[in-house]
Amino acid sequence: MHVAHAEPTGARSILLLSLAGFFSSSAFRICDPLLPQLAKEFGTSTGSAAYTITVFSIAYGSLQIFWGPVGDRFGKYRTAAFATFACAVGNIGAFFSESLTTLILCRAIAGATGGGIIPLALAWIGDTTTYAERQQVVARFLTGTILGIACGQFIGGLFTDTLGWRWAFAMLAAGYLLVGALLQQELRRTARGARAGIAAVPATQRSFLSRAMAIVADRWSRIILTTVAIEGAILFGSLAFVPSALHAHFGISLTLAGGVVAGYGFGGVGYTLVARRLVDALGERGLATGGGIVMLFAFAALWLAPHWMISAAACFAIGFGFYMLHNTLQTNATQMAPTARGIAVAMFASAFFIGQSIGVALGAIVVDRLGTDWLYVIAMVLLPVIAFAFARLLATRPPHHFREPEDSAASVD
Repeated sequence: MHVAHAEPTGARSILLLSLAGFFSSSAFRICDPLLPQLAKEFGTSTGSAAYTITVFSIAYGSLQIFWGPVGDRFGKYRTAAFATFACAVGNIGAFFSESLTTLILCRAIAGATGGGIIPLALAWIGDTTTYAERQQVVARFLTGTILGIACGQFIGGLFTDTLGWRWAFAMLAAGYLLVGALLQQELRRTARGARAGIAAVPATQRSFLSRAMAIVADRWSRIILTTVAIEGAILFGSLAFVPSALHAHFGISLTLAGGVVAGYGFGGVGYTLVARRLVDALGERGLATGGGIVMLFAFAALWLAPHWMISAAACFAIGFGFYMLHNTLQTNATQMAPTARGIAVAMFASAFFIGQSIGVALGAIVVDRLGTDWLYVIAMVLLPVIAFAFARLLATRPPHHFREPEDSAASVD
């Protein structure tokens, strides 16, 4: 038997999940500008300090496999609300850390709990919107998560230059507690958040392993999962080290360096503002191809920038181009397995963030041995290749990836 939980719908519900996504994304990027200060305080190298990013990514990505079936079982919105509260624990521990080892452990805890927010929010959107309108709704949700990425780097640099790096984690803990309370209030406020009753498990609701294996067995699902893993590795394996590189190369403060890289997030927000028009004008293949072209020129500008202001413009363009491609991938991921959407989107997010963790780990090796410029060149060459390849593969997508299950929910207002 399966307990069916009806959940909130509507613009207010999307806004609250977007706020939760803001803090989750902030936590992901908040350590980027902290690396020089962490290396100095704990007497280690920048590459070693970067494990605070790597372990967060690994925990964030791998534990999403746990959160996916939990969301399918107990309700995606309800589970995301619980995970938001739980995220405060690791950040409180990070605030009190007295060694790099303890800080890394607390970052792992924060990543493990944070993995239950964004993928379940995307799966919830997939449950409550039709495929035709989903890319625009996903873009609305992404406004919060993208701003979180931008503000995470800026906030990390700001606290490092003022009150100290510990207070960045205190801010995150407070944000998680506040938004978690609002999400719980939304669940209580709407009748859809109440328990809907008992229903039989559909034939497709098999064990987690069988459902996951069915997703992996599908060729198009494998293409999506592989593409997003490589995309995450290349992009964030480069961006994680940009604040430190700007600080060292141009002599600007970590606050300003974080603000420059925040242009990436604002570029993503810029995309969400025009997403509907771009989708209508270019289609999915055009979005993927255009994103690759934009990222090619943007990383070239970042590599050759004679002034930090050029770097800021390049970061904005990187964000815009990246989300042209990534939003297309996300929308396709929500349709990989409509009857087990929590698991499917969790696998997608897991692939993305595990890719990021591998990218940051490899990026640390490149930075320590060759310098940051090589990361820019790698991203400049490989990201367009990935985008062009996925655009061509979209033409081979099976027709069943467009179909909705018969009981698909109404669209979100």
